[in-house]
Amino acid sequence: MGRGTGIRARGTSIQISFYWKGKRFQPTLQMEPTKANLKYAERLRSTILLEIAQGTFDPSKYFRTGQETKIPTVREALESWLVSIEKQTASSTLRDYKSAVRYHLIPAFGDLPLDKLSAQAVRTWMAGLKEITHKRINNILVPLRGALGDAFHDGVIDRNPMDRIKNLPLETREPDPFTPEEVSLILHTAEGTFRNLIQFAFWTGLRTSELIALEWGDVDWKRGSVFVRRAIVRNVVKETKTKAGMREVKLLDPAREAVEAQKEHSLLPGGRIFTNPITKKPWNDDTAIMRHWQSVLKKSGIRYRNPYQTRHTYASLLLSAGENPMWVASQMGHADWGMIRKRYGRWIPSVDPSVGEKANRIAQKIAPDGDNMVTSRKTESSKALQINKK
Repeated sequence: MGRGTGIRARGTSIQISFYWKGKRFQPTLQMEPTKANLKYAERLRSTILLEIAQGTFDPSKYFRTGQETKIPTVREALESWLVSIEKQTASSTLRDYKSAVRYHLIPAFGDLPLDKLSAQAVRTWMAGLKEITHKRINNILVPLRGALGDAFHDGVIDRNPMDRIKNLPLETREPDPFTPEEVSLILHTAEGTFRNLIQFAFWTGLRTSELIALEWGDVDWKRGSVFVRRAIVRNVVKETKTKAGMREVKLLDPAREAVEAQKEHSLLPGGRIFTNPITKKPWNDDTAIMRHWQSVLKKSGIRYRNPYQTRHTYASLLLSAGENPMWVASQMGHADWGMIRKRYGRWIPSVDPSVGEKANRIAQKIAPDGDNMVTSRKTESSKALQINKK
Protein backbone atom coordinates (compact mmCIF):
# COMPACT_ATOMS: atom_id res chain seq x y z
CA MET A 1 0.00 0.00 0.00
CA GLY A 2 1.19 3.54 -0.47
CA ARG A 3 0.64 6.60 -2.58
CA GLY A 4 -2.90 6.99 -3.88
CA THR A 5 -4.52 4.18 -1.82
CA GLY A 6 -5.61 6.00 1.34
CA ILE A 7 -3.36 3.64 3.30
CA ARG A 8 0.09 4.72 4.49
CA ALA A 9 2.77 3.12 6.63
CA ARG A 10 3.80 5.51 9.40
CA GLY A 11 6.80 4.13 11.25
CA THR A 12 5.52 1.21 13.31
CA SER A 13 1.85 1.93 12.62
CA ILE A 14 -0.59 2.29 9.72
CA GLN A 15 -2.63 5.37 8.90
CA ILE A 16 -5.84 5.25 6.89
CA SER A 17 -7.52 8.25 5.33
CA PHE A 18 -11.13 9.11 4.47
CA TYR A 19 -13.71 11.93 4.45
CA TRP A 20 -16.85 11.89 6.58
CA LYS A 21 -19.45 14.67 6.83
CA GLY A 22 -17.18 17.01 4.89
CA LYS A 23 -14.28 16.58 7.29
CA ARG A 24 -10.97 14.82 6.95
CA PHE A 25 -10.14 11.83 9.18
CA GLN A 26 -6.80 10.04 9.44
CA PRO A 27 -6.97 7.51 12.27
CA THR A 28 -3.90 5.45 13.10
CA LEU A 29 -3.93 1.69 13.53
CA GLN A 30 -1.39 0.57 16.12
CA MET A 31 -0.01 -2.36 14.14
CA GLU A 32 3.17 -3.07 12.22
CA PRO A 33 2.88 -2.18 8.51
CA THR A 34 3.40 -5.76 7.34
CA LYS A 35 1.94 -6.95 4.06
CA ALA A 36 -0.89 -8.75 5.85
CA ASN A 37 -1.66 -5.76 8.09
CA LEU A 38 -1.68 -3.37 5.16
CA LYS A 39 -4.19 -5.64 3.41
CA TYR A 40 -6.32 -5.60 6.56
CA ALA A 41 -6.16 -1.79 6.65
CA GLU A 42 -7.22 -1.65 3.01
CA ARG A 43 -10.25 -3.87 3.68
CA LEU A 44 -11.13 -1.82 6.76
CA ARG A 45 -11.04 1.40 4.77
CA SER A 46 -13.25 -0.13 2.06
CA THR A 47 -15.78 -1.14 4.73
CA ILE A 48 -15.73 2.37 6.20
CA LEU A 49 -16.27 3.97 2.79
CA LEU A 50 -19.19 1.63 2.13
CA GLU A 51 -20.80 2.51 5.47
CA ILE A 52 -20.27 6.22 4.81
CA ALA A 53 -22.04 5.80 1.46
CA GLN A 54 -24.91 3.96 3.17
CA GLY A 55 -25.13 6.51 5.98
CA THR A 56 -24.43 3.93 8.71
CA PHE A 57 -20.83 4.78 9.64
CA ASP A 58 -20.04 5.18 13.35
CA PRO A 59 -16.34 6.02 14.02
CA SER A 60 -16.55 4.80 17.63
CA LYS A 61 -17.16 1.32 16.24
CA TYR A 62 -13.64 1.23 14.87
CA PHE A 63 -11.58 3.90 16.63
CA ARG A 64 -11.14 5.38 20.07
CA THR A 65 -11.97 8.84 18.75
CA GLY A 66 -13.69 10.26 15.76
CA GLN A 67 -11.79 13.49 15.86
CA GLU A 68 -11.02 14.97 12.47
CA THR A 69 -7.41 15.27 11.40
CA LYS A 70 -5.78 18.57 10.63
CA ILE A 71 -5.33 19.18 6.90
CA PRO A 72 -1.59 19.14 6.08
CA THR A 73 0.06 22.20 4.59
CA VAL A 74 1.42 22.36 1.07
CA ARG A 75 4.92 22.25 2.58
CA GLU A 76 4.16 19.00 4.42
CA ALA A 77 2.58 17.44 1.34
CA LEU A 78 5.53 18.37 -0.86
CA GLU A 79 8.09 17.04 1.62
CA SER A 80 6.13 13.79 1.97
CA TRP A 81 5.94 13.44 -1.83
CA LEU A 82 9.70 13.89 -2.18
CA VAL A 83 10.31 11.11 0.33
CA SER A 84 7.86 8.79 -1.45
CA ILE A 85 9.56 9.10 -4.87
CA GLU A 86 13.17 9.12 -3.69
CA LYS A 87 14.05 5.48 -4.37
CA GLN A 88 12.62 5.32 -7.88
CA THR A 89 13.84 8.70 -9.16
CA ALA A 90 17.19 9.50 -10.78
CA SER A 91 19.42 11.57 -8.50
CA SER A 92 19.69 14.47 -10.95
CA THR A 93 15.89 14.57 -11.39
CA LEU A 94 15.33 14.37 -7.64
CA ARG A 95 17.76 17.26 -7.17
CA ASP A 96 15.73 19.34 -9.64
CA TYR A 97 12.50 18.53 -7.79
CA LYS A 98 14.01 19.47 -4.43
CA SER A 99 15.23 22.74 -5.92
CA ALA A 100 11.76 23.50 -7.28
CA VAL A 101 10.18 22.74 -3.89
CA ARG A 102 12.71 24.72 -1.87
CA TYR A 103 13.14 27.82 -4.01
CA HIS A 104 9.73 28.16 -5.66
CA LEU A 105 6.84 26.13 -4.27
CA ILE A 106 7.39 26.42 -0.51
CA PRO A 107 8.03 30.20 -0.62
CA ALA A 108 4.83 30.63 -2.66
CA PHE A 109 2.42 28.19 -0.98
CA GLY A 110 4.24 26.40 1.87
CA ASP A 111 2.13 27.51 4.82
CA LEU A 112 -1.20 27.15 3.03
CA PRO A 113 -3.42 24.18 4.03
CA LEU A 114 -3.88 21.86 1.05
CA ASP A 115 -7.62 22.45 0.88
CA LYS A 116 -7.08 26.21 0.64
CA LEU A 117 -4.87 26.08 -2.46
CA SER A 118 -6.83 27.19 -5.53
CA ALA A 119 -6.18 26.92 -9.23
CA GLN A 120 -6.43 30.70 -9.49
CA ALA A 121 -3.66 31.14 -6.90
CA VAL A 122 -1.41 28.85 -8.91
CA ARG A 123 -2.16 30.69 -12.17
CA THR A 124 -1.43 34.07 -10.57
CA TRP A 125 1.87 32.77 -9.25
CA MET A 126 2.80 31.34 -12.66
CA ALA A 127 2.06 34.68 -14.32
CA GLY A 128 4.57 36.34 -11.99
CA LEU A 129 7.46 34.12 -13.08
CA LYS A 130 8.77 36.51 -15.72
CA GLU A 131 12.35 35.37 -16.29
CA ILE A 132 11.82 31.61 -16.27
CA THR A 133 11.23 29.56 -19.41
CA HIS A 134 7.97 27.74 -19.94
CA LYS A 135 9.83 24.43 -19.77
CA ARG A 136 11.27 25.28 -16.36
CA ILE A 137 7.87 26.39 -15.03
CA ASN A 138 6.33 23.11 -16.19
CA ASN A 139 9.10 21.20 -14.41
CA ILE A 140 8.54 23.21 -11.22
CA LEU A 141 4.88 22.20 -11.32
CA VAL A 142 5.72 18.48 -11.30
CA PRO A 143 6.19 18.19 -7.49
CA LEU A 144 3.04 20.23 -6.89
CA ARG A 145 1.05 18.00 -9.24
CA GLY A 146 2.45 14.92 -7.52
CA ALA A 147 1.74 16.09 -3.99
CA LEU A 148 -1.80 17.29 -4.78
CA GLY A 149 -2.51 14.16 -6.80
CA ASP A 150 -1.54 11.92 -3.89
CA ALA A 151 -3.56 14.01 -1.46
CA PHE A 152 -6.66 13.76 -3.66
CA HIS A 153 -6.40 10.00 -4.20
CA ASP A 154 -5.82 9.47 -0.49
CA GLY A 155 -8.91 11.51 0.32
CA VAL A 156 -6.99 14.27 2.08
CA ILE A 157 -8.67 16.81 -0.21
CA ASP A 158 -11.93 16.42 -2.10
CA ARG A 159 -10.75 18.35 -5.17
CA ASN A 160 -7.44 18.71 -6.94
CA PRO A 161 -6.84 22.28 -8.18
CA MET A 162 -3.94 21.07 -10.36
CA ASP A 163 -6.41 19.23 -12.59
CA ARG A 164 -7.33 22.65 -13.98
CA ILE A 165 -3.74 23.80 -14.54
CA LYS A 166 -2.32 23.02 -17.97
CA ASN A 167 1.35 23.01 -18.79
CA LEU A 168 2.56 26.07 -20.63
CA PRO A 169 3.36 25.66 -24.34
CA LEU A 170 7.08 25.20 -24.95
CA GLU A 171 8.90 27.91 -26.83
CA THR A 172 10.77 26.71 -29.90
CA ARG A 173 14.18 28.33 -30.01
CA GLU A 174 15.70 28.62 -33.44
CA PRO A 175 19.28 27.39 -33.81
CA ASP A 176 21.75 30.27 -33.72
CA PRO A 177 24.99 28.68 -34.98
CA PHE A 178 28.34 30.39 -35.31
CA THR A 179 29.67 31.25 -38.75
CA PRO A 180 32.90 29.63 -39.99
CA GLU A 181 34.65 32.96 -39.39
CA GLU A 182 33.36 33.08 -35.80
CA VAL A 183 34.42 29.48 -35.19
CA SER A 184 37.93 30.35 -36.38
CA LEU A 185 38.11 33.42 -34.14
CA ILE A 186 36.85 31.49 -31.09
CA LEU A 187 39.45 28.77 -31.57
CA HIS A 188 42.22 31.35 -31.99
CA THR A 189 41.13 32.99 -28.73
CA ALA A 190 40.78 29.81 -26.66
CA GLU A 191 43.93 28.21 -25.29
CA GLY A 192 45.26 24.83 -24.18
CA THR A 193 42.91 22.11 -23.05
CA PHE A 194 39.86 24.36 -23.28
CA ARG A 195 40.58 25.00 -26.95
CA ASN A 196 40.81 21.23 -27.46
CA LEU A 197 37.40 20.79 -25.83
CA ILE A 198 35.75 23.53 -27.90
CA GLN A 199 37.31 22.42 -31.17
CA PHE A 200 36.14 18.87 -30.51
CA ALA A 201 32.65 20.17 -29.70
CA PHE A 202 32.42 22.18 -32.93
CA TRP A 203 33.40 19.20 -35.06
CA THR A 204 31.52 16.33 -33.37
CA GLY A 205 28.24 17.98 -32.32
CA LEU A 206 28.32 16.29 -28.92
CA ARG A 207 26.31 17.72 -26.04
CA THR A 208 28.37 19.18 -23.18
CA SER A 209 27.25 16.36 -20.87
CA GLU A 210 28.52 13.83 -23.42
CA LEU A 211 31.80 15.66 -24.02
CA ILE A 212 32.87 15.69 -20.39
CA ALA A 213 31.98 11.99 -19.97
CA LEU A 214 34.26 10.80 -22.81
CA GLU A 215 37.03 8.42 -21.82
CA TRP A 216 40.16 7.50 -23.77
CA GLY A 217 38.76 4.00 -24.20
CA ASP A 218 35.89 5.50 -26.21
CA VAL A 219 38.26 6.53 -29.03
CA ASP A 220 38.84 4.02 -31.84
CA TRP A 221 41.95 5.32 -33.59
CA LYS A 222 41.82 2.69 -36.36
CA ARG A 223 38.21 3.40 -37.29
CA GLY A 224 38.73 7.13 -36.81
CA SER A 225 35.72 7.48 -34.55
CA VAL A 226 34.60 8.02 -30.97
CA PHE A 227 31.87 6.09 -29.20
CA VAL A 228 29.35 8.11 -27.17
CA ARG A 229 28.22 5.84 -24.34
CA ARG A 230 27.38 8.04 -21.36
CA ALA A 231 26.76 11.55 -20.08
CA ILE A 232 27.59 13.39 -16.86
CA VAL A 233 24.95 15.61 -15.31
CA ARG A 234 25.87 17.38 -12.05
CA ASN A 235 28.68 14.94 -11.34
CA VAL A 236 26.41 11.93 -11.86
CA VAL A 237 27.27 9.50 -14.67
CA LYS A 238 24.18 8.36 -16.54
CA GLU A 239 23.19 6.83 -19.85
CA THR A 240 22.83 9.00 -22.93
CA LYS A 241 19.62 10.99 -23.36
CA THR A 242 18.09 8.43 -25.76
CA LYS A 243 18.97 4.99 -27.14
CA ALA A 244 19.91 6.65 -30.41
CA GLY A 245 22.21 8.87 -28.35
CA MET A 246 24.52 5.90 -27.80
CA ARG A 247 26.38 6.15 -31.08
CA GLU A 248 29.61 6.10 -33.07
CA VAL A 249 30.72 9.54 -34.28
CA LYS A 250 33.23 9.94 -37.09
CA LEU A 251 36.28 11.99 -36.13
CA LEU A 252 36.50 14.70 -38.75
CA ASP A 253 40.03 16.10 -39.17
CA PRO A 254 39.62 19.06 -36.74
CA ALA A 255 38.09 16.76 -34.08
CA ARG A 256 40.92 14.26 -34.44
CA GLU A 257 43.48 17.05 -34.18
CA ALA A 258 41.84 18.24 -30.95
CA VAL A 259 41.86 14.83 -29.29
CA GLU A 260 45.44 14.21 -30.47
CA ALA A 261 46.50 17.50 -28.89
CA GLN A 262 44.75 16.50 -25.65
CA LYS A 263 46.88 13.35 -25.25
CA GLU A 264 49.75 15.13 -23.51
CA HIS A 265 47.38 16.55 -20.90
CA SER A 266 45.22 13.64 -19.79
CA LEU A 267 46.06 10.34 -21.53
CA LEU A 268 45.58 7.67 -18.87
CA PRO A 269 43.98 4.22 -19.20
CA GLY A 270 40.32 4.49 -18.20
CA GLY A 271 40.67 8.23 -17.68
CA ARG A 272 38.46 10.96 -19.07
CA ILE A 273 39.67 12.88 -22.10
CA PHE A 274 38.88 16.50 -21.32
CA THR A 275 40.00 18.26 -18.14
CA ASN A 276 39.60 21.62 -16.46
CA PRO A 277 42.63 23.77 -17.41
CA ILE A 278 42.76 25.24 -13.88
CA THR A 279 42.24 22.18 -11.66
CA LYS A 280 43.71 19.69 -14.17
CA LYS A 281 40.88 17.36 -13.15
CA PRO A 282 37.96 16.04 -15.22
CA TRP A 283 34.92 18.30 -15.54
CA ASN A 284 32.02 17.42 -13.23
CA ASP A 285 29.35 19.60 -14.84
CA ASP A 286 28.98 22.51 -17.23
CA THR A 287 29.17 25.27 -14.59
CA ALA A 288 32.93 25.78 -14.83
CA ILE A 289 32.82 25.28 -18.61
CA MET A 290 30.30 28.12 -18.84
CA ARG A 291 32.70 30.51 -17.11
CA HIS A 292 35.54 29.67 -19.50
CA TRP A 293 33.18 29.89 -22.47
CA GLN A 294 31.90 33.33 -21.49
CA SER A 295 35.47 34.58 -21.08
CA VAL A 296 36.53 33.33 -24.53
CA LEU A 297 33.54 34.89 -26.30
CA LYS A 298 34.06 38.18 -24.49
CA LYS A 299 37.73 38.30 -25.51
CA SER A 300 36.92 37.40 -29.11
CA GLY A 301 34.23 40.10 -29.33
CA ILE A 302 31.66 37.66 -30.69
CA ARG A 303 27.97 37.97 -29.89
CA TYR A 304 27.19 35.63 -27.01
CA ARG A 305 25.46 32.32 -27.58
CA ASN A 306 25.44 29.41 -25.15
CA PRO A 307 27.78 26.40 -25.58
CA TYR A 308 24.94 24.29 -27.00
CA GLN A 309 25.26 26.34 -30.17
CA THR A 310 28.45 24.38 -30.94
CA ARG A 311 26.12 21.44 -31.62
CA HIS A 312 23.93 23.57 -33.89
CA THR A 313 27.08 24.85 -35.63
CA TYR A 314 28.21 21.29 -36.34
CA ALA A 315 24.84 20.48 -37.94
CA SER A 316 24.70 23.66 -40.02
CA LEU A 317 28.29 23.29 -41.29
CA LEU A 318 27.80 19.67 -42.35
CA LEU A 319 24.45 20.26 -43.99
CA SER A 320 25.68 23.39 -45.78
CA ALA A 321 28.56 21.31 -47.15
CA GLY A 322 26.02 18.91 -48.66
CA GLU A 323 26.43 15.97 -46.28
CA ASN A 324 23.59 13.45 -46.23
CA PRO A 325 20.97 14.60 -43.66
CA MET A 326 20.39 10.99 -42.56
CA TRP A 327 24.08 10.60 -41.78
CA VAL A 328 24.16 13.92 -39.93
CA ALA A 329 21.15 12.77 -37.87
CA SER A 330 22.93 9.54 -36.89
CA GLN A 331 26.07 11.46 -35.93
CA MET A 332 24.05 13.73 -33.65
CA GLY A 333 22.14 10.87 -32.00
CA HIS A 334 18.72 11.41 -33.56
CA ALA A 335 16.61 8.32 -34.26
CA ASP A 336 15.64 9.67 -37.70
CA TRP A 337 16.24 12.79 -39.73
CA GLY A 338 12.89 14.38 -38.89
CA MET A 339 14.49 16.61 -36.26
CA ILE A 340 17.26 17.56 -38.68
CA ARG A 341 14.73 18.55 -41.33
CA LYS A 342 12.64 20.50 -38.82
CA ARG A 343 15.43 22.37 -37.05
CA TYR A 344 18.09 22.71 -39.72
CA GLY A 345 16.10 22.66 -42.94
CA ARG A 346 17.35 26.04 -44.11
CA TRP A 347 20.93 24.79 -44.15
CA ILE A 348 20.12 21.87 -46.44
CA PRO A 349 21.00 22.92 -50.02
CA SER A 350 17.76 23.06 -52.03
CA VAL A 351 19.04 24.41 -55.33
CA ASP A 352 21.58 22.21 -57.06
CA PRO A 353 22.08 22.58 -60.82
CA SER A 354 23.12 18.95 -61.04
CA VAL A 355 19.99 17.49 -59.45
CA GLY A 356 18.63 14.60 -61.49
CA GLU A 357 21.92 13.88 -63.21
CA LYS A 358 22.48 10.69 -61.22
CA ALA A 359 19.01 9.46 -62.17
CA ASN A 360 19.66 10.25 -65.83
CA ARG A 361 22.87 8.24 -65.78
CA ILE A 362 21.02 5.28 -64.31
CA ALA A 363 18.35 5.63 -67.02
CA GLN A 364 21.06 5.56 -69.68
CA LYS A 365 22.41 2.29 -68.29
CA ILE A 366 19.06 0.46 -68.28
CA ALA A 367 17.97 1.65 -71.75
CA PRO A 368 17.47 -1.13 -74.40
CA ASP A 369 20.83 -2.10 -76.01
CA GLY A 370 22.49 0.70 -74.07
CA ASP A 371 20.76 3.35 -76.24
CA ASN A 372 19.35 6.55 -74.84
CA MET A 373 15.77 5.70 -73.82
CA VAL A 374 14.31 8.98 -75.10
CA THR A 375 16.12 8.71 -78.46
CA SER A 376 15.02 5.09 -78.82
CA ARG A 377 11.37 6.04 -78.18
CA LYS A 378 11.56 8.84 -80.78
CA THR A 379 13.01 6.45 -83.37
CA GLU A 380 10.28 3.89 -82.73
CA SER A 381 7.59 6.58 -83.04
CA SER A 382 9.07 7.79 -86.35
CA LYS A 383 9.04 4.27 -87.81
CA ALA A 384 5.44 3.78 -86.75
CA LEU A 385 4.38 7.02 -88.52
CA GLN A 386 6.07 5.92 -91.75
CA ILE A 387 4.27 2.57 -91.66
CA ASN A 388 0.91 4.26 -91.12
CA LYS A 389 1.50 6.58 -94.06
CA LYS A 390 2.17 3.61 -96.33
